[in-house]
Order: sequence, then C-alpha cells, then structure tokens
Amino acid sequence: MGTYHAGSLAVQELLGVRDRAEHVGRSLGQGIKPIAAAFLELQPLLMVGAADPETGRVWTSSLTGTPGFVRATGPRRISVVTDAGHESGGRSDSRPRRARGTARAADGSPHPADGLSGPLAVALKTPGTHVGAIALDPRTRRRMRLNGRLRPTPRGFAIEADQVFSNCPRYIQRRESYETVTDRTPGTPRLLTELGPREREFIRSADTFFLATVHPGGADVSHRGGNPGFVRVTSPRELTWPDYPGNAMFLTLGNLRTDPRAGLLFLDWTTGDTLQLTGEAHTDVTAGGDRTVRFALTQAVLTPAALPLRWSAPEYSPANPSG
Repeated sequence: MGTYHAGSLAVQELLGVRDRAEHVGRSLGQGIKPIAAAFLELQPLLMVGAADPETGRVWTSSLTGTPGFVRATGPRRISVVTDAGHESGGRSDSRPRRARGTARAADGSPHPADGLSGPLAVALKTPGTHVGAIALDPRTRRRMRLNGRLRPTPRGFAIEADQVFSNCPRYIQRRESYETVTDRTPGTPRLLTELGPREREFIRSADTFFLATVHPGGADVSHRGGNPGFVRVTSPRELTWPDYPGNAMFLTLGNLRTDPRAGLLFLDWTTGDTLQLTGEAHTDVTAGGDRTVRFALTQAVLTPAALPLRWSAPEYSPANPSG
C-alpha cells in the first residue's frame, strides 16, 4: 500500500490539497528518530486505538505509567510495559515491588499475569491487531503518532510501526505540570447506551479528545482540541464537532470515508475521569470546504478517577477558533 489509501486520497482530491499531502506524507515512513525516542521515554500517558476483534467496535483507551513505560525498542518498534495491567485507564503503580515504568489496572487492584481488561482487552492481546497510538505532552504541546501491528510481549505489548510521524502543536492546550495522585481510587466503570446529564456536561466542557479510526489496512488515533464547547451534544446519542485545518493528510477523515466506525476518548485532566464512546462517524463538507463530523453513539463507558494524573489548568492554544 502507498502512503495513502483510497479514502484519504479521495478527501485530499475533494479539498484540493493533494500536492500538499504528497509533500507532507514523505515523513510517514522514516521510522522513529532519536529525538522521538527520547520524547516517548518522558511520557506518562499513551492513547491506543483499535477495533475489538470480537465485536468489531472501535475504541480509544489510555494507559498511564511512570516515564519509561513506553520506549522505542527499534527503528520501527515501540514497547509498552503494562505488566499485564489494564488498558482504558491503565495506571502507574508506585508500589516498590513493581518494576519502573509499568501500567496498573483501571480499578487500582492487583491482577494476574494476563489481567488486561476493558473495551480493548482482546485487541491488546491478539497478535497482528491493527493499532494506532498517540503520545501527547501537554507541557510542550508536542505529539507523536504511530500506526502498525500489535505483538503481545511477556510484560505488555509491542507495536511494529508502518507509519510514524509528529504533528504540529496547533489545538493542543498547554498544561504546565502534572502530579500522580497515589491514593486516587478508581470507581466502577458504567456501561451506557446514551448520554445522560453527567456525560453531556463532561463533553461540553472538554477542550481535548482522542479519536480512533480504522481502514482495511490499519488503525489510527488522532488528537482533537479546541475551546470548551467545540464538541456539541446534539442528542443523547449524537455529537458533532468541526474539523479544523490540519496537515492536509486527512488520515482520519479518509478512514471514515472508507469505514465509519470510530472510538472517542475524553479525559478529565483534573479528576482522572474518562469517557469512552464507540459508534459511527460521518463528515459533512460545505461548498467552501468547511467540515463537520457527526458521531452516532453505540455504546459508552464512563470510569470515575480512572487515571492517577492531575494536570494543571490549561492555557488554551492560540490556534483554537473562538467561535
């Protein structure tokens, strides 16, 4: 397969950015550079996205750990040490008997050697799963994306990358610092089929979310940011958001053109709550090229205090549209 599949090519042609996308796309196959490897080792948070091989639903989940739990272990490979911890709010574990750089169960409890659980439990233990990953550092407004195939390892999993690239800092809210709240106890995850008042307010107040999409040859996770209110809840089962100008590759919208399945992850950067949504998304394009994405909910998971990280207040990106 070339740099772009048919879905991305079609969107690029529709919006008249094919030449620009071809130029930008040359960076996708260059592997993990030393500066990117150093960046990964400093991160306490990783988002991963994939389709559940049992249900076909696409989810985005988060893993946390002490810096070093994600490392580049080859020019096209990263290794994630979960110590068989949980995804979807996998937590760092500060107990001395655990190794440095491991993720912990979403409920904070000990777990057996094969104890991965959550919406992506099967996917993260299945060899060859198409997976996307993104590491985002709010302190520096830097992000790195990596797409490839998953390989389980004795202490977690590795991703053999087909695509590795960094994005510009636009729409990333700066958060100067974080602390690990060691006594934070995660609540019981709630499975939902529509959004209630709590979930709607969670989304309305969000300035960031992560979006997993798929196509026949792979998966991808991207970041979406804006001022609070940029994601609108139009009904208990539908959201919309504007697709702001980006790098012109249109990996996400290209995937959605090919396959509408999508998974969203919202984080509360203070309380550690997470809200995961799975469903289908479609893009509306105006004659002037403005784009709006409509997401129809199939299922949601709300997990109170899922993440042990408490971040400082945001400094909104100057690139965020004010309207």
